[in-house]
Formats: sequence, structure tokens, C-alpha cells
Amino acid sequence: MVYILAFMLSFAVVVLLIPPLGRLAHRLDFVDKPREDVERKLHRQPIPLTASYAIFTGFFLTYIVLTKEISWETAALVAGGMLLLTIGTVDDWYKTKGKDFPALPKMIIQVSAAVLVFASGIAFTGFVNPFNSEYIMLPIWLQFILTILWIFGVTTVINFTDGMDGLAGGLSAISAITLFIVAITKGQTDSALMAITLVGVTLGYLKYNKAPAKVFMGDAGATFLGFILAVIALDGAFKQATMLSIFIPILALGVPIFDNIFVVIKRFIQGKAIYQADASQAHYRLLRAGLNHNQVVGVLYLISTCLCLSSIILMLVEM
Repeated sequence: MVYILAFMLSFAVVVLLIPPLGRLAHRLDFVDKPREDVERKLHRQPIPLTASYAIFTGFFLTYIVLTKEISWETAALVAGGMLLLTIGTVDDWYKTKGKDFPALPKMIIQVSAAVLVFASGIAFTGFVNPFNSEYIMLPIWLQFILTILWIFGVTTVINFTDGMDGLAGGLSAISAITLFIVAITKGQTDSALMAITLVGVTLGYLKYNKAPAKVFMGDAGATFLGFILAVIALDGAFKQATMLSIFIPILALGVPIFDNIFVVIKRFIQGKAIYQADASQAHYRLLRAGLNHNQVVGVLYLISTCLCLSSIILMLVEM
């Protein structure tokens, strides 16, 4: 019952907050303006960039109300989320002026948010030895590096995927549903609550972001979704993981992870800056191949669903 309530409350908060925030964005000129000279700008009218605040509010309002406590872990999540929301808002504001915000400050803030999570006790601590079933505890320094890399990496790839109406929100929803199933199966109630709450806020956002989008979440929202997905995996799927089940959350986030690994390698080979935005992600490549918007989103949803089903099958095999 608590999971149904979490879904309904988070969904309702986002659906109710997005319209007034959108009107405020137009008054403040906080909108993503179309630019015919930029391939990544697919929209043809100014779109509000304020959905991130509805997503943030819907997620934490629901989570805190239903957990009825503020633990160190929750405080770290809120603080990290606020850091990402703040730097993302600055980045989005630059974009409304046709400018690019420097990558270094964003990276520092994203890493700082990950450090807060690690300091609160949420971390990749080790894995179960498949040969003797003993838990191998990694040294603290390696726990730190792997945790930071995972959070920073997922935060980044979800942001990179946010280039088409309904895409990043939909992929995040599919991944969150998968992580919810994994958490429920493993009896991890806190991770399950976070996951189903994230499903609620992403579907609430998709109500307004499906093509043609009426609102965007911008970098602020996309990095926040990636941050929460990464934490859910650390607090759930990665706990007591075996060498095989480590791949469960990786498959659950497969489309953004594998696509952006390809993009980063391609940019590196071509001598381009890794953080330099371009149109090399899978959705742009599929558009250039002749698919229309709905076909591209549908194909990537289908691939993501297949990868997520594979992760669930992998979990069942492990059990």
C-alpha cells in the first residue's frame, strides 16, 4: 500500500506543480529557445526549463513524508540533490542566453554530491565471492573511488541522454521500475520506496514532456534523475552483490550507459572535449538514419525494456 501511495503522491505533486512553474518560466524568460543552427535543438518554440523543481519537490516531499524521518542518508540525498539543482539551474540559465557554462564547475559540484552520499554511508562496499560465498570487503579508498565514479557516471549519462522529447524521462522511468522490482524481490524496502517514487515523478513529468513537449527539465532535472538512480542502485541492487549480479543495475541503465560510452570513446578518438555537447548520441544518429521522433523514442524504449528484462532474468538466475 505504501508503494501505491508513494507513486500516486509523487505523480500528483509533479503534475500539479509543472503548469504554474511553466508560466513563471515564461515571465522570467527561463526558456529553451529554438536555434535552427544547432542540430540538437529539435523544438521550434520556447519551452520552459522548470520541470526540475517539480521533480525535486515531488520526489523528496513524497519520500520524507512516507519515511517520516530524516536520517543522515536522507540528508545527504537532499543536500546532493540541491547542489545538482543549483548548478544545473545556472547551466540552464546560460543556455537560455545562448551560452555554454564551463564543464569544470559542474563536474566539481557533481562529484561533491557523490562525496556527500558516500560520507552518509551509501557506498559500493564489496561483493560476494562466487567460489566460497564469503563477502569480500573492498578497502575504503577503492570503495570511495568506485562509488564516486558510479554516481558521477550515471548522473552524466542520463544528462547526455536528455536530447529528445520524452526520452530521458522515459528511460529513467523504465530503469526505476526495474530497480523497484529488484529491490522488492530482495526485500530492500527503502530502495523500493525511492524507486517507485522516482517512477511517479518521471511519469508525471512525461505527461508534459511527451512530444510535442510543453516543458523541459533541463540539466538540473536530468542530472538529478541520474543522481537518484545511481543512489537507488547503490542502496539496493549493489548490496551483497555477487560478481554476476553486479551487472543487474548496469543492464537496468543499459541504454544511456552503453550509448554514452560509445559517444565518449568517439569524442576521445576525434580529439573532441568529452563534455562538449554535440549530436552524436543514439537518438540523433537514428534521426539522421531516417526515423521520425516517435520511432526513435520507441526503439530506444524497446531496447531499454529488453535490457531491463535481462537484468531481472539475471537476478532470478542468481536466486
